[in-house]
Amino acid sequence: MKELSKILEAYHKTDFSKQKAALATVVRVIGSSYRSPGARMYLTEDGHWVGSISGGCLEGDALRKSRVVMQEGIPKVITYDTSEENNSLGAGLGCEGIIHVLLVPLKQESEIMGQLRWIDYQEKETAMATIVQADSVFGLSPGDQIVLDADRKSNAFTDAITDGLEKVLSRRKSFTQNHTNEKGSIEVFYELFEPSVSLMLFGGGYDAQPLSKLAHEIGFQVSVVDDCVAHLIPANFPDAALIGCKSEAIDENVYIKPYSAAVLMYHSYKYDYNALKALIQSSAIYIGILGPKKKGDKMIDQLRKEGVELTDFDLKRIHYPIGLDIGADTPEEIALSIIAEIKSVFSGRKGGMLRYRGSSIHDKDEKTEEVFKQVYSNERAMQISEIE
Repeated sequence: MKELSKILEAYHKTDFSKQKAALATVVRVIGSSYRSPGARMYLTEDGHWVGSISGGCLEGDALRKSRVVMQEGIPKVITYDTSEENNSLGAGLGCEGIIHVLLVPLKQESEIMGQLRWIDYQEKETAMATIVQADSVFGLSPGDQIVLDADRKSNAFTDAITDGLEKVLSRRKSFTQNHTNEKGSIEVFYELFEPSVSLMLFGGGYDAQPLSKLAHEIGFQVSVVDDCVAHLIPANFPDAALIGCKSEAIDENVYIKPYSAAVLMYHSYKYDYNALKALIQSSAIYIGILGPKKKGDKMIDQLRKEGVELTDFDLKRIHYPIGLDIGADTPEEIALSIIAEIKSVFSGRKGGMLRYRGSSIHDKDEKTEEVFKQVYSNERAMQISEIE
C-alpha cells in the first residue's frame, strides 16, 4: 500500500487549474510481466509520474498516450506486447507477455481516487471491481468502480460483480473476467487490496533498529513495544510508534491490529514468553521468536504445561528460529532475513529461490496460504457483514 499512498499524495498536491492528470492501471497480464495486475502509475501533463506499471520500459510511452487521454477526457485501454521482436518501443523487451493498461483521465474530485483513498485507510483486505470495457446498454464506462458496499441494484450484472468481489476476498488474488448476457458483454478487473502489514517489535534493543528501518522502507507500519523507557528513543526509531508497557510485555497500551506480524526480541526469556502467551490469543498472522530453536521449544512446552491449548494452526503461525535461511549474521542481515520471511507469509509464498519455482513469479502458492486464511477468515467475514 506504500505505492498507493504515494500516488494519493501526489494527486492531492496537483493543481488541476494548471495541468491535467491521469491514472494508469495494469488490468490484465497474459504471459510474463515485471508488474502484476493492480500496478498503478499517476501521471501529470508536465511529464511527472509516481508509481510504475513496469520496470521502466513502458512508463515513457504510457505518459505519451496518457496525454491524449487527458486532452480527450475519455478512458482508454492500451496494450503492450513485450514479446514482439520489433515493437513500437524498440527492440524486444524480453518479458514475453501482453500487458493491458487502463488509462483514466482525472479531475480535482475523481470518484476513482476517492475510492482508492477510502481503501488506503482500511486495515482489512478490500475488494474493488473496475470496469475495463462495457457495452453502452449497461450504463457503465471504463474506469467506473464497484465495491462491496455499492448499491447498483439496477445494473444487470450486479449479482455477477458481487460474486466476483467475494471471490477476490476468498481467493486473495486479483483477476479480470468477462460477463456476457443477451444484451452484450462487460469486462471487469476484480482487484484485491491488502493493507499495510502492522509489524510489532517487542523489544527496543540495538538489533531492533535496522529491523524497524527496513520494515518502514518497504511500507510496514511499525510499532516498538518495551517496558524500558530508555530503549524507546525516537532518534533510534524515527519512523515507528513507540509504546511503553508494563513487565507483562502486553498491556492495555498494546493493540494488535487484524493484519499484524509480531517479533519477540526482548532478549529476555520472561518477557518474550509473556508476549507469546498473549499473542496466541490475538489475531496476529505471524509470530516470530528471535533466538535458537531450543528457546522456542521451551516456550511451547511451558505453554502446554500451563494449560494453554495450542492448535496446529497456532503452531504454524509461530516461527522460530525466525527468518529465512540466507546466512544472516549481522543485525542488518538478520533484519533482512526476518522481513523476507514475514513478506513470504503475507504473500502466501514459500520463500525459496525463484530459479526453482515451477509456476509464474506472481502466482500465490495455495498450500502456503493455509495459515493466513485461517487467521484472517473471521476478520474478512466481519468486514463483509459490516459492508452489507
